[in-house]
Amino acid sequence: MKFGEMRLKWKISLFLFAFCAMLLVILWLLQTVFLTDIYKYFRQQELKKVIATVEKEIENPDLHMILFLIQTENDIMITPTHEFVLPPRPDLRAQGRRGAPAVLDTITETKEFTLRNGQTLSLTFYALIAPVNSTVTTLRMQLYFITAIMILFSILLAVIIAKKISDPIEEISRSAQLLAKGNYNTHFAGQGFQEIVALSETLNTAAKELGKTENLRRELLANVSHDLRTPLSLIYSYAEMMHDFPEEITPEQTQVIMDETRRLTALVNDVLDMSKLESEMEQLNISTFNLTEIILTTTKLVEKLLENEGFKIIFKNSNINSGMNNGVNDGVNNEINNGDVYVDADEIKISRAFYNLLINAVNYSGDNRIITVAQSTTETTVKISVTDSGEGISEDELPFIWDRYYKSAKRHKRPVTGTGLGLPIVKKVIELHGGKYGVVSEAGRGSTFWFEIEVDTLREP
Repeated sequence: MKFGEMRLKWKISLFLFAFCAMLLVILWLLQTVFLTDIYKYFRQQELKKVIATVEKEIENPDLHMILFLIQTENDIMITPTHEFVLPPRPDLRAQGRRGAPAVLDTITETKEFTLRNGQTLSLTFYALIAPVNSTVTTLRMQLYFITAIMILFSILLAVIIAKKISDPIEEISRSAQLLAKGNYNTHFAGQGFQEIVALSETLNTAAKELGKTENLRRELLANVSHDLRTPLSLIYSYAEMMHDFPEEITPEQTQVIMDETRRLTALVNDVLDMSKLESEMEQLNISTFNLTEIILTTTKLVEKLLENEGFKIIFKNSNINSGMNNGVNDGVNNEINNGDVYVDADEIKISRAFYNLLINAVNYSGDNRIITVAQSTTETTVKISVTDSGEGISEDELPFIWDRYYKSAKRHKRPVTGTGLGLPIVKKVIELHGGKYGVVSEAGRGSTFWFEIEVDTLREP
């Protein structure tokens, strides 16, 4: 098994053990091999500090007392250069070699000082380097015990830490394997470290969203299959009848075929539009246009198409900053010339978003079939809202209405069909424009869907 394929706990254990071993090696080198060199280095530094101190106090009348204190505190001898003689002492390192006496290792430096009267004073500074053999032997014995204790402690610590880190990750890995097999009810229970807990929460969210996506996929297949089967059956039935009885073809029969073909086209267009928006294949075509005019044109068109069904659309235009209502229409037959709002956006996509909200209100409108379209503006934004008079949306359904392919379980007031892509298209379009969207609904009192985008502050209507 290669190192890269080892389990996490063993890798962590090896890294921790190697770290402890490296510390032990450094400790052994510093306390044994390099101890004499380190000792000499610090004695040299002490000697330099003493010379600097003497240089400052060379004119001091109490120089002899100062030199005495320095020699006592630092174990550094100071003597006139002409009187300097390094006394021979037995060198402990020379013991066993014929018992010959030798001088100790020393650090010697001579410094000449110029006095105010022009005379010079030459002093020799020397520091004895005591043998450290016995010290090294003592430290080596201590290091044996320290090494044994640290090896045992490092192994124990490495196993504990590795287990504490790896066990939650291994548990998450096992749960992830279940998730990969399609078990979207898998729960990730990470603990011990903040990062592992955060990873578990992220994976739980991912599992929840994957489960929701799977449910939506199934709903999509069911909805699309139903929405395709019905018009295709009608088209085939009428086409078969027209084929068998060509002399009995009526405009009503051809109209049914055209209507059902139009429904199929709308279904395919919705699916393709949503696919393009989500894959970001389609770029925004930004231009400056009159949003109020687009809203009026669309509402007129929809009201004209539904006039035989008794629908009534009320348009309200207000300026929030001024607190004044610039215009209210009981219908959309009269133009509103004041209070027009210009925006920098993709005209086609914004029109599509508003049209989807309006058709959604038509589909879920109440018996009185009154729909209210409102435009409210501030200095920087414009808010478009569409209110229906239907039954409203239950609180448990509100979090899902913007999801792809979601369709309310309630029965429509009108016999309409769809793929559940109208509101998701609105959501995506407004997000691409950096705007906001939402819904306010109360059971039994209808719903208000809205979106808000920035206005063109440089353009005065």
